[in-house]
Amino acid sequence: MLKSFIGGTLLIAAGLVYAQTTAPPSAVPPRLAPEQQESIRKAVGSPVRSISNVMRDAGRNPEQTLAFFAVEPQHTVIEIWPGAGWYTEILAPLLREEGRYIAAHFDPNSPVEFFRTSLAQYQEKLADDPEVYDRVELQVLNYDPDTPIAPPGSADRVLTFRNVHNWLSQGREETAVVFAKMYAALKPGGLLGLVEHRARIGTDLETMIRSGYVTEELVIELAQEAGFELLSRSPVNQNPQDTTQHPEGVWTLPPTLRLGDGNRAQYLAIGESDRMTLLFSKPE
Repeated sequence: MLKSFIGGTLLIAAGLVYAQTTAPPSAVPPRLAPEQQESIRKAVGSPVRSISNVMRDAGRNPEQTLAFFAVEPQHTVIEIWPGAGWYTEILAPLLREEGRYIAAHFDPNSPVEFFRTSLAQYQEKLADDPEVYDRVELQVLNYDPDTPIAPPGSADRVLTFRNVHNWLSQGREETAVVFAKMYAALKPGGLLGLVEHRARIGTDLETMIRSGYVTEELVIELAQEAGFELLSRSPVNQNPQDTTQHPEGVWTLPPTLRLGDGNRAQYLAIGESDRMTLLFSKPE
């Protein structure tokens, strides 16, 4: 059964109170049929997944997350900035036979070396296993408003995992461009599924960019400015052990563990970050 909650919620963690932004639902969130949920379960259990990625399921909850986003095998799904392909290992098999999977990755002409290197590694991953990834469609997500990620109104779902802080580091206008592109790509009635590290309410923008944690209030504001309506929230990726107050921001925690051996056991015990899991709709 899908878990979701609408409206205000208090999450008490390590003596801190996290107050979620209250927003009424725009409609009843979709629920998957048992056979569709089983398709997601099989994709999560796919043997093509690397052991290192499977070991992170406890922190990322892919089966519950994709079910909450109501991803169906016949959908056209765009994943924004898939990175090394953690979700690609699940989405490509899930969508391969009946659906369409578009990976809107980094710009190959980006001045950021990390982006170019990550894209090249992702392309190698796809090439190394054509029986699984030969139907993955690679597109570009950059901040040029004239470069779409897909034909307008073509996608059933757009998904993005832990990327909003990266866009904000480039500027509010650049972030707005990304949300506008996601909105444009979706069909009327299509859904945007978004996961992001969650900052405490009242956190300022500079701290968000520095720490990697973003407030739900800002994410919802950005989505609504693009035309989206908030449909639902899920607690599936929340982590009450995460205070969000770390020397190197979210990168202090696993999997990055930027402090190395410094307090390593403490940060491993906390686990991956506390995250919002939001579902938005494009009005019909």
